Formats: sequence, structure tokens, C-alpha cells
Amino acid sequence: MINDLHPLTDGVGLRPVTLDDAESFAVTMTRSRAYTRRWEPVRPEAFYTPEGQAQRLTGLLADRDAGRAMPWALVDDEDRVVGAMTLASIERGAFRNARLGYWIDVDRAGRGLATAALTRVCALARDGLGLHRIAAGTVLDNIASQRVLTKCGFERYGTAPRYLHINGAWQDHHMFQRILHDGPPQG
Repeated sequence: MINDLHPLTDGVGLRPVTLDDAESFAVTMTRSRAYTRRWEPVRPEAFYTPEGQAQRLTGLLADRDAGRAMPWALVDDEDRVVGAMTLASIERGAFRNARLGYWIDVDRAGRGLATAALTRVCALARDGLGLHRIAAGTVLDNIASQRVLTKCGFERYGTAPRYLHINGAWQDHHMFQRILHDGPPQG
């Protein structure tokens, strides 16, 4: 279930990331760079190259194999990356929690794709990964992302001052969570 292609909407599916996605990630992230700048850390130029993405994906895949992360790519009908959803810092035991990060290609933004993908990720996190909770944070002015989180059942539970270094400065973030189930830990 976790490793399947999950059709979403608008000719886009959700599937696990592979190292072969590095070039496509580089192209899409470069195209979307100006659009996502205010919500992203400042990155070196090498980050936007296929080699930089291969290095990033190698680390993500190692974290996945160790059970610490689950990265997915949103891909179009031609298997080109048009976004990503990642559950990172996965914790087991009594917590069963992960941190969510995601982005959508500038050419696909505002079409409901993030909402469709996050809805699926929440189901996969609950049913496939056995998680209880997903946490997410947004910079204060990222209203579009806050709407996606709210539509997907996340609740805002606070504001964290100077939470992440985004766009060259320590930025306050609204903090969100979604409780996936209230049953005992599974798996």
C-alpha cells in the first residue's frame, strides 16, 4: 500500500520517491524556486542541480530505509515530479508521530492537488505506517498552506516564535496537528 502509485487528481499520482527522480526534482524545483522562496530555507545553487537532488534523495531514502522518513513524489502522467510530500522525524513507541513537509509545482498550485495528496498521505500514515499524529508548521503568511492543512483535518494548536530559518531569517510558524486515530499503537 505505501509503495503503490495512488491516483489523485488532474492526471497526477502519489508514489514513493526513487533516486531516479533526481533530475525531475531539479527541473521542477528550479522552475518553482521564485514561487516557493518565501517558504523555504535559503539553499546553495548546487541544491537545484540533478547532483544536488541525488544527494538529497540519497539521504531521504536512507532515512526511509531506517524508518525515520517516508518521502513521496507527486508525478504527472509522464512520471515527471510536480510536487512532494514527506513525513520526516518519524517516531515510534508511545508517540507515533511524524513531521510533514510538502510543496507543489508553481504550475500546479491552487488546483486542489495538495489537498488530495495530503488526504492520501494521512490515510497511508495511519493505515500503512501506524502513526497516531502528524505535525506541520507554516510561516504566518502562508495562508494557502494553512487552508490545505485545515481542509485535511489539521487543527492549529499554537504559534512557535522563530521556529525555522526561512528565506534568510528566523520565522515564526503557526503549528498544526492532525490526530489520525485514537486506538492503541499498532505494529
